[in-house]
Amino acid sequence: MGFKDLFTFKKGETTFVFVGGKGGVGKTSISAATAIWMAKQGKKTLVVSTDPAHSLSDSLEAPVSHSPTLIMSNLYAVEIDPEIAMEQQQAELESKKSLATGEQALGLDMLGDQLDLASSAPGADEAAAFEVFLQVMTTNEYDVVVFDTAPTGHTLRFLSFPDLMDSWVGKMIKVRTRLGSLASSFKNLIPFMGDDDDPQSTAELEETKRKISEAKEIMSNPERTTFKMVVIPEEMSIHESDRAMDALAKNHMTVDGVIVNQMMPDIENCDFCQSRYKLQQKRMALIRQKFSHQTIAEIPLFKEEVKGIDKLEEVAEILYEGKTPEQVEKDAILL
Repeated sequence: MGFKDLFTFKKGETTFVFVGGKGGVGKTSISAATAIWMAKQGKKTLVVSTDPAHSLSDSLEAPVSHSPTLIMSNLYAVEIDPEIAMEQQQAELESKKSLATGEQALGLDMLGDQLDLASSAPGADEAAAFEVFLQVMTTNEYDVVVFDTAPTGHTLRFLSFPDLMDSWVGKMIKVRTRLGSLASSFKNLIPFMGDDDDPQSTAELEETKRKISEAKEIMSNPERTTFKMVVIPEEMSIHESDRAMDALAKNHMTVDGVIVNQMMPDIENCDFCQSRYKLQQKRMALIRQKFSHQTIAEIPLFKEEVKGIDKLEEVAEILYEGKTPEQVEKDAILL
């Protein structure tokens, strides 16, 4: 099975692809190359960076903002900005805390409870990412959405976010029930805190829960959502990816492909090159053993930095068209 055969498409429904792995293995390059290839196949594609340390704009060599930015025909990109989201959240929280303390005739014990609840809300970076995540997971606006994820640990936290948010919304329902008519005093301090009889607030809660449930179902559906693991032929990357796959399985996510990046070519008359090549071949044997249930693809170590649309297209042709680096280079010369 070729790597491009791992994708399934259904008219009217978005296909979601998560690209993850250890830091420094080339996730962003693979994500960008995948998105470019999809766009060239005529699919309306969005590539989303959920990594707080963004490099998607650098990889594409194009400005990317917090909202979908057109990169080329059929291709849009987003870099979620957690710093802006966190600054806005902190400023609003401090303002509302001050206002609530000075003007609300509510017991200090109940006020403290609610402020503690607000301060324990999910992190601004995950929350900002999750807002975009929920929107694209439940609107079917794009044919394909590619998530360029952060290093493994952060990604696993992000993928567990639907369960966390489901619990969070449940707590909000309980808080509104306790506060009764005083809930409106906190509607700007704590999410979804309108009056008990406010139909708009109730509708927002119900809509959020519906979207979370829908997103959870989509994420666990291998016909809609899959995870591609990027590794390099080194033991640390292999073992971390192996552990990550176990964690992803617990989150009901399907890992169907492993991309081995930065493969050294077999170069004669170079002792260093031969040494690295032989070591990587040993690591490839380990990769095939550990990831025998996944489709495995190899990307060579490029002699030049992989960035810009043209270079990323070369990566895509190797990964999804089965071309060799020599064929890609020859095609480029002919063009």
